Amino acid sequence: MADPETAQEFTALYADTRGRVYAYAVARAGRSLADEVVAETFLVAWRRFAQMPRAAALPWLLGVARNVIRERYRDEERQRAIAAEMLAWVADAPDVADGVAERSAILTALAGLSENDREVLTLTAWDGLSPRAAARVVNCSAPAFLVRLHRARNRLTRAVAAAGEPAAATSRSTKPNITEPAVTKPVVTKEPSR
Repeated sequence: MADPETAQEFTALYADTRGRVYAYAVARAGRSLADEVVAETFLVAWRRFAQMPRAAALPWLLGVARNVIRERYRDEERQRAIAAEMLAWVADAPDVADGVAERSAILTALAGLSENDREVLTLTAWDGLSPRAAARVVNCSAPAFLVRLHRARNRLTRAVAAAGEPAAATSRSTKPNITEPAVTKPVVTKEPSR
């Protein structure tokens, strides 16, 4: 369709029908969308110029404009639905600012602990291992691991409290996947005889 005769024919069609297509678009979609509707309508007309019925060009163009407007309305409806869904999601989302500050304090306190304390805490909290499985990783018995874990938690609680955060910041509810028995037996060690 690149020949000059076709281009002249299309230009003449555009000059003859643009005003009517624009008026149709304004009446159906308003002035804010009319220019876009006209542009898309004539883009479709240019691409399908060979199939366009010349005798009924205006009705054909108005049909294209109608389809363009309908597609715009569908797009707007989809956008509204997405926006409503996002607003509902945001309204249901918890305020993350408190969690960020709390996590920052815990991570700072965690960084100040010994490597052994960090390891037992992260094996259970971050890696999600049970105390028994974590004990295998650090090559000790499960009861010994539970004692290490208990002591590491106490040191972490004190470190967070010293940093100005309430001790509740390290409550078990904020540490996922940490499991330990409700009652643990104390580990009895024998002192060397003298």
